[in-house]
Amino acid sequence: MIIDWQRAKLTLRNACLRVLALALLSAPAAVSGADKLSATSFIKTCGTQFTVDGRPFFVTGVNNHYLTFGSQDEVTRVLDDAVAMGANVVRVFLSPVIGSLDGSTATIWNWRLEGDANDLAVRGTYLLSWNPRENGMAINDGANGMQKVDFLIAEAGKRRLRLIIAFLDFWAYTGGAQQMRAWYGSADQSTFFFNDPRTKRDYRIWVRHVVQRVNLLNGLAYRDDPTIMAWELMNEGNARPEALRLAWIDEMSSYVKSLDSNHLVSSGNANVFEKLADLTIPNLDFGTWHGYPLYYKLTVQQFNDMITGFCHLAARAKKPVLLEEFGYAQSNPDSARAYAMWLNTLTRDPNCAGWIVWRLVSRQDSGRYPVDEHDQFDIRNDGSARWNILQSAAARATQIRKTIRVSEAIREVR
Repeated sequence: MIIDWQRAKLTLRNACLRVLALALLSAPAAVSGADKLSATSFIKTCGTQFTVDGRPFFVTGVNNHYLTFGSQDEVTRVLDDAVAMGANVVRVFLSPVIGSLDGSTATIWNWRLEGDANDLAVRGTYLLSWNPRENGMAINDGANGMQKVDFLIAEAGKRRLRLIIAFLDFWAYTGGAQQMRAWYGSADQSTFFFNDPRTKRDYRIWVRHVVQRVNLLNGLAYRDDPTIMAWELMNEGNARPEALRLAWIDEMSSYVKSLDSNHLVSSGNANVFEKLADLTIPNLDFGTWHGYPLYYKLTVQQFNDMITGFCHLAARAKKPVLLEEFGYAQSNPDSARAYAMWLNTLTRDPNCAGWIVWRLVSRQDSGRYPVDEHDQFDIRNDGSARWNILQSAAARATQIRKTIRVSEAIREVR
């Protein structure tokens, strides 16, 4: 009986690895963004890995910040370039958020800005606003609101790309949580939004509206659409103190799961020094971190070591962890070498779940590429060394990850 119990325990512990091993050994190739079957199935998790239809799904992704307010041509150009790079995931934030349309409640950022979408010229687009007549939040379901999100999801689906969608941005660049706390007259950027019952109510209303919305272009409720890989509670939700942040994540992840059992949920956390404390929250399916060596005063090698460290945290938590933002200025003479090193480490470490580079941009309606003189993180489909490295890394990931997972799964099952 003891032997039988031990065997049963071992079988349960290795259940998803067995599924992975059988799927990989019987499949001609690992899942890619262009796999027809995978496009109709929801992304799941198995230990430190994402899966689809029982097979590994290693994330090779891109971020873009203007896909919810750019023109249709600007959106499709980015999605087409993501496909050309070999990406299988695109990460976006739901924005903009403004004050009142009549100006009686101030918009705290320049939402009338002229110029390119990349430079935050939203051209009248907004998803959330303050309604002074109702004295509360208003959701814009019109052509200059949620219908632009409909278009993004539908076009991503046509290209068999997956989306990670953050319900809100923490930062005030296009309003975000800072605009929502400003509706109530607060200047507290780190505590008020996550603690005040009014902003918490507004957030829940917004989440329910998004999750239950039916896409006018494909007829699917967002919660039933496998094009969406995961929901993120907030991009870089920098709540303070830490106990408040964790309590808010626990509460809101539970709420999202109560509305949508199909999709994965993550916090959108960025802080590398909190060591993924939120991974202990049951309703979070995977962890995230954002990495910019210059800001942390790290060398290229030290950042590479940090990647390995976070993947080890994934193994300890038995959940996937994504490096979902990273960048290194192209003016650095070792820029290409750095990207090559990091992507190789992420691909070959069996506990890493993938990467999402910051950020992919394409030609604007002006005909120009965005100017990136400050951070110099932009990735373009321009045949540059960084583009070629990312393209090659995405192509290699499929076969390398298949080899790693097959050997590891067989070893564990035995």
